[in-house]
Amino acid sequence: MGAQSNNTPKASPTKKFTTLQYLFDLDSKNKNIYCHKNNFIQSSFESVNEELLGNISYCNLVFTFTDPLESPSQQELKRLKLTQLLSMVKTSKKPLDDRILTPLISMLAVNLFRPLPPPSNPFVSSDLPDDEDPVTTLTHAWPHLQIVYNILLRLVLNSDPKTLRSHFDQPFLVNLLSLFQTEDPRERENLKNVYHRIYSKFTFYRSFMRKSMNDVFLRFVFETERHYGIGELLEIWGSIINGFTVPLKEEHKLFLMRVLIPLHKPKGMQGYHRQLAYCVSQFVQKEPVLGGVVVRGILRFWPLTNCQKEILLIGELEDLMVNIEPEQYRKLAVPLCTQIARCLNSWNSQVAERALYVWNNEQFVQIVLQAIEDVLPAVVEGMEKNLKWHWSKSVRQLTANVKAMLEEMEPTLYSKCLYELDLRESMAQQEEMKRRQNWEKLEMAAAKNQLLQQS
Repeated sequence: MGAQSNNTPKASPTKKFTTLQYLFDLDSKNKNIYCHKNNFIQSSFESVNEELLGNISYCNLVFTFTDPLESPSQQELKRLKLTQLLSMVKTSKKPLDDRILTPLISMLAVNLFRPLPPPSNPFVSSDLPDDEDPVTTLTHAWPHLQIVYNILLRLVLNSDPKTLRSHFDQPFLVNLLSLFQTEDPRERENLKNVYHRIYSKFTFYRSFMRKSMNDVFLRFVFETERHYGIGELLEIWGSIINGFTVPLKEEHKLFLMRVLIPLHKPKGMQGYHRQLAYCVSQFVQKEPVLGGVVVRGILRFWPLTNCQKEILLIGELEDLMVNIEPEQYRKLAVPLCTQIARCLNSWNSQVAERALYVWNNEQFVQIVLQAIEDVLPAVVEGMEKNLKWHWSKSVRQLTANVKAMLEEMEPTLYSKCLYELDLRESMAQQEEMKRRQNWEKLEMAAAKNQLLQQS
C-alpha cells in the first residue's frame, strides 16, 4: 500500500507553466490581431476621408453652363461627385468629422453664394398687360445647384445645431437670405425649405432671422418695390405666426402693423397676396381685437387705378369679417361701407361685381346694420348712379338685387335717403343753372366792353 502511495503521480509543475504560457501567447496573439484589425479599419477610414476630401475639393470648381470653353464631361463629373457627397451625408450614421464638415460647408458656400444676374424684366409684374406673363430667367447651373441644396438640407436635418453653429454663422444666414432675389422659382422653393428648417432647429438664431427678413420686407416696400422672394418669405412667416402663443407679444403686433399691413401698398402685391392674406388672418384669428387695425390699414393703402389689387383687397376684407369682434362693427361700418360704395361705382365691371357680391356676406350686413343711418345714404347714391349710368348689364342687375334687399330691410330709411338724394340733385342742378347764368352775364359784359373799346 505504501509503495503504491509513493508511486501515485503528482501534478507536474512543467504542465502548469505550459498552460499559463499558452494563455499568455494566446492573449498576445489576439492583441496583435486586434491591433492589426484596428490599423486596417483606421487606414480604410483614412482612405475614405481622403476620397471625400478629393470630391469636395473638385466640387469647388464652379461652372457657369454658359461658357462654351467649359467641358461637358467635367460638368458631368462634378454632378456625379456631388451626388456621391449627397449619398454620404444621407447614409452617415455618425456625425461628420470636423475635417470633413469644414471644407464641405465651404464648398456649399462657394457654389451657392454667387452674384445674381440682373432682372430680365425691367418692370414689376403688375405693370405688364393682363394677357402677358412675366418672363423669368432660369438658373443655368441648376443641375449642380439642386444637389448642393439637397446636401445643405440634409446637413441641417441630420446634424446637431450646436455642431453647425460655428459654420452657420450670421453672415452665412444673411448670404442665404440674399439668394431669395433669384428669378428661378425652383431655387426659391429649395431656399424656403432650407431657411425654414434652419429657423426651426437653430433656436438661438430665430430673433436674428426674423429681423433679417423684416429688413428685406421694409426695403422692398419703401425703397425698391422689387424682390422675387417675398411670397416664399411670407410662407415661412405664415408657419412662424401659426406657432405664436396668445396673448401675442408686443414685438409681433408691431410686425403686423409696421410690416405686414404696409405690404399691401406695392404695385406687385398680386404676386404674394395669397401668402400675405394668410399671415394677416392668422393674427386676427389669434387676437380678434386686431381686426380693426388691419381693416383700417388696408383701407389706408387702397389703390386708385389698379383694378386687380382692388378685387384682391375686397376679398381679403370679406374674409377678415368672419373674425372681427362684434364690438368693432360700429367703428368700422362707415369707412368700410364708404369704400365698398366707391368700388361698386367702378367702371371696371369686375371690381363693381365683386363689391356687390359682398352684400351676400352676413357679417358684412351685420356691420352695416350697426350704423345703417350713417352708411345707407352713400350706398343709395352709389346704387342709383349704377342703375342710371353704368355700362354693364350684369352690374345693373346685381345693383337692382341689392337695392331690393335694402328696401326690404329698411323701407322707411331707404325712401328717406332717396328723397334726400333727389333734393341734393335738384339743388345741384339749380346751382349749375346759376353758374351758367353768371358765366353768360360775364361773357356778355366782356363782349360789350370789347365793342366799346373798338368804337
